[in-house]
Amino acid sequence: MASEAKLFGHPIHQMLIVFPLGLLAMAVIFDIIRLIAGTPLGLPSYYMIAAGVISGLVAAVFGFIDWLGIPARTRAKSVGLWHACGNVVVLALFAISWWFRAGDPTDPPAAAFILALIGAGLALVTGWLGGELVDRLGIGVDSGAHVNAPSSLSGRPASS
Repeated sequence: MASEAKLFGHPIHQMLIVFPLGLLAMAVIFDIIRLIAGTPLGLPSYYMIAAGVISGLVAAVFGFIDWLGIPARTRAKSVGLWHACGNVVVLALFAISWWFRAGDPTDPPAAAFILALIGAGLALVTGWLGGELVDRLGIGVDSGAHVNAPSSLSGRPASS
């Protein structure tokens, strides 16, 4: 089932999710390095979380558009709902972590790190659900996709 929101022939949601996933994951990795090595990576984590939450909200808009296009009473609709709700929780956990860091972004409290760590763990689950939607249920995949399909920039359908 092809995506409802595309740019240059590709689903916008799938293009955008790399930003929040990468930013939020790196924030947690920087936090871990900061805790182990005592390096001054608290401030970069603070800004990565802010950028990750904002980019996650942008990606969510396009994910919601795609979810609306999934037929009702299907496994894909249910998996998509779990994926979306889980990601709302992920963004909320990181947003709260960011808020906890506001007092001193260079040395955040333990609660900020714990919330980010839980958010990252949940993001692994919701990422798997997103993979299930695309790889197993075919959401966001052109119905004519095949190994010799023409470029999406060609203007020709994949099934030619």
